[in-house]
Amino acid sequence: MDDRTFDPETMLLVSRTYRATRERVFRAWTDPEELRKWFAVGEGFTTPIAEVDLRVGGRYRLGMQPPGDDGVLIVGGTYRQILPPEKLVFTWRWESPNDDEPETLVTVEFHEQEAATEVVILHERFADAAQREQHRGGWAGCLNQLERLIH
Repeated sequence: MDDRTFDPETMLLVSRTYRATRERVFRAWTDPEELRKWFAVGEGFTTPIAEVDLRVGGRYRLGMQPPGDDGVLIVGGTYRQILPPEKLVFTWRWESPNDDEPETLVTVEFHEQEAATEVVILHERFADAAQREQHRGGWAGCLNQLERLIH
């Protein structure tokens, strides 16, 4: 990532390795049709909203729908850095009636390995450990779904 000091209270670091090229994995993170196939926190969830304006300053919006529920959980933000197929940096904020959740920052790096790609996610600026842990579970679910798509 960089030389920032990792604060375990307000930062989350997760990684996963996929047997796919860096270009393939990067495309899964940036193509709306690909995102609709995997960006959800668990099995049975769907992703009816996947809007991507892939440019620095461009916005994205992703919506996950739980099974058997009419509600859609929507997150969005702005791209801060785009280095295909190496890195994405974007803001992250949930759309919700209670607007008290702060905007956080996500950095996704795509590290090429022999016949594989390691995805490293640094999600930072959480208000507290509880918020961080809630996102840990969500990222784990999303990364599991991505693995199903790629394999």
